[in-house]
Amino acid sequence: MMRSLYSGVSGMQNHQTRLDVIGNNVANVNTTGFKRGRVNFQDMISQQLSGAAKPTTELGGVNPKEVGLGVMTASIDTIFTQGNLQSTGVSTDVAIQGNGFFVLKNGEESFYTRAGAFGVDSEGTLVNPANGMRVQGWMAEEVNGQMILQTAGSTEDLIIPVGSKDPAKATQNVNFACNLNKNTPEILEGASLDDVIKGTWGTEQKIYDSLGNEHLLSVSFTKVPGTPNQWQATVTVDPENAEGTETRVGLATTDGVENTFILNFDNTGSLLSVTDTAGNVSNPEGEIVLQASFNVPDTTADAEGNPYRQTLNISLGTIGSQKDTITQSAAQSSTKAFYQDGYTMGYLNNFKIDSSGIITGVYSNGTNRTIGQIALATFTNQNGLEKAGENTYVESNNSGLANIGTSGIAGKGSMLAGSLEMSNVDLTEQFTDMIVTQRGFQASSKTILTADTLLDTVLNLKR
Repeated sequence: MMRSLYSGVSGMQNHQTRLDVIGNNVANVNTTGFKRGRVNFQDMISQQLSGAAKPTTELGGVNPKEVGLGVMTASIDTIFTQGNLQSTGVSTDVAIQGNGFFVLKNGEESFYTRAGAFGVDSEGTLVNPANGMRVQGWMAEEVNGQMILQTAGSTEDLIIPVGSKDPAKATQNVNFACNLNKNTPEILEGASLDDVIKGTWGTEQKIYDSLGNEHLLSVSFTKVPGTPNQWQATVTVDPENAEGTETRVGLATTDGVENTFILNFDNTGSLLSVTDTAGNVSNPEGEIVLQASFNVPDTTADAEGNPYRQTLNISLGTIGSQKDTITQSAAQSSTKAFYQDGYTMGYLNNFKIDSSGIITGVYSNGTNRTIGQIALATFTNQNGLEKAGENTYVESNNSGLANIGTSGIAGKGSMLAGSLEMSNVDLTEQFTDMIVTQRGFQASSKTILTADTLLDTVLNLKR
């Protein structure tokens, strides 16, 4: 008789535990990155009234007689199914599509979360503004002018230097890919101004000196009279101040002699060779690169009184190629200097985060620089993580160690900036479970009431 009482008690206690979990799920239906819980039951140990007996020659086998002693909670699982992604438009909000957790640090203690509602503190550190925990990743390092991410190293705090300066960079390379019209008329001796204009084609490109000042690189082309596939090019930096800049160009690594050179094309219109005024001829194959230099105005001369000169490379393309190369075709001449790598000084105005978690700074001078990359962590058994509150988890003995790496590697998901992952709680499912749990609780209580009635009957046998 007492067994039924305690079985009913265990049923009420464990259904109450299930209702607690359901209540927590419902309460967190709008919690960013929340993962719902699920309660699994198992029967408690049974009391054996008689054991099993094996068959004999006279009788068959007998099954054991056992009375169960109630129910117990087998497990409370965290269900890590994907939550819906909600667009927020906030650049520091990041959602994970797929597996993985953001890594947060409080001192040396590591926490893991799916909630990517991040922000930047007064020192530029990317943090969870709700608790100040610092988002972990890798900061980019400048190597030979390139920003490199060393993701094989240990993670560190991510710092976004909003308002920081990007120093001016002098133009070092300019690439040309224009077309020169084969049918352009030659400029003969005594030609009129109109004929000179018709026979000249020019390209212009903005370039920058080491102080960030803007200059105009002008290259004009005219056909060499009497030679069908030959053009003369004249290079001038700041044509309105040509005497001051004293532009020179040459194929050799030393300073050129004058500011002109000759282009030779083959009968298909492809670049064949280049000759400078010093008589240097380009290699018969490969890329053609000229070195140009000019005086930088308003700069200090050296000890010998020579003005400060800046040098840059002018790439005309690859010999024999028609792509990204100067060509000579019977088509309208085109102006195209499609690349230069200089810029003036700028300030970090904004930043963006891509699907790999790479943070790119956008500067006021038009340049983009890699700042860092957000790390993701995965676990062999993510269900073994322990909840630490504030939407965070910590490692446990059964979760395994955190496998920290970049997005898209070793089963890690991708990131979506400007979005947050919503809770994966389904209210329809939770309310249905709530009804079932309520019925289980009520049924267990009825067991106790019925057992109590039976005990009362026994007590009333002798009055």
